[in-house]
Amino acid sequence: MKYEVLPIVAAFLGLATAAPTPVAKNALAFSIPRAMMRREVPQEHSHNRFLDGVRVNLNLNNPNEIQDPVFGLLGDAAAAAGAGKITNLDCLHQATADQAFTNAKAAGNVTGQSDALLYAALERNTGKVGLASVSCNETAVNPEIQAVQQHQDPASANAATINKNIVLALAKQLASIGADPQEALLSGTFAPGNLDDDTGKGNTCDVADDVEGCIFSQNLLVDDATAAEITAAVAGIAVSSGSASGSAVSSSAPSSGEVAACVSNEQTFTGTLGGAAPPVTSSAGDRPFTVNGNTFVNLAAALQRSCSVQNTACSNAANAGTLPGTNVDALTGQAAADAFNSALGVSASKMIKRANANVQTFTGSLGGAAPPVIESSGDRPFATDGATFVNKAAALQRSCSVQNTACSNAANSGKLAGTSVADCNAQEAACNGAA
Repeated sequence: MKYEVLPIVAAFLGLATAAPTPVAKNALAFSIPRAMMRREVPQEHSHNRFLDGVRVNLNLNNPNEIQDPVFGLLGDAAAAAGAGKITNLDCLHQATADQAFTNAKAAGNVTGQSDALLYAALERNTGKVGLASVSCNETAVNPEIQAVQQHQDPASANAATINKNIVLALAKQLASIGADPQEALLSGTFAPGNLDDDTGKGNTCDVADDVEGCIFSQNLLVDDATAAEITAAVAGIAVSSGSASGSAVSSSAPSSGEVAACVSNEQTFTGTLGGAAPPVTSSAGDRPFTVNGNTFVNLAAALQRSCSVQNTACSNAANAGTLPGTNVDALTGQAAADAFNSALGVSASKMIKRANANVQTFTGSLGGAAPPVIESSGDRPFATDGATFVNKAAALQRSCSVQNTACSNAANSGKLAGTSVADCNAQEAACNGAA
């Protein structure tokens, strides 16, 4: 989105070629001094969380020698410095996503595949506010990547419709690999900039060391669609049997015993005014709690939804006169709050058991142990190396990546005699495999 001035292209080229070799796998080979950044509006670091995921998976096997995912989000002139063997710069973005997806799929890593799809949908930098980017004219190896297009500058022609369609197409691909289709919204871009703004600034941000990405931390993300529209778009989409490294997906239904063993109802509230609260089922996965078809990361939010659904049903019945003597106002008072707190309290012991547990089980320690992945409660319950994550797989992947960077740096500096960066990469692959 927006323009990039020639001095910055030179800075990219000069600093990239001047970097010492070899370079740690997960470290960029350059650093742009802020004083040189006269283009005021780069945004290639706005979604850092997805760049990090793609970076890890790209480097598992990188035959085209793409230097870093960040180059795929730059304009062609700047992108050339890190394109490796990719000569069609309009397709560097797609090629990066495609290779990362291929590697993640081979490893059976759904989170890695999801990161690659989300990265493929990110907006590229262009020359000015309102200028759409050029689409790749080559066919991706993976049909999932081929189905996803990059967001366009929100001030460009028909951007609202185009970007909405991009998000809905992305949601379908996420659903097809078993990822959360609602995360398609996270690929969105900024509010439209002013077409008369000759600085090219728009409504962007670019903070290289913002772990999650400044579009999230600064609350600048604009949703291109609603949650309901995404739900409707993915209705009926089945998870592809090839999404986990070609492993077969059983078509037989689980037995009642198997269901009882892996699913339990966490809703213990017994009030039945207007009908019982819908069950809160707990199973495995990154969003393990389900109420009325909606999934949640943490138990508290799921229980709250269950109580809210019950309240809606009760209120509707009271208003319709099918619950004689029932006052709707009574349902929203202290008694209702007490009922919810009571229901939540019954399951508190289960939440406490989950809290503050290290879920990183990989024991390899070449160059140092992988940092712990601490699980607690909240909307982003997994934390590692100062960053928080919605799902465990992404947090474990970050932990493995941090270990790999430390190992690669130690190997490059000679502090690990007899150890090469390739050994560190092999350890990271084992770490991701354990996750």
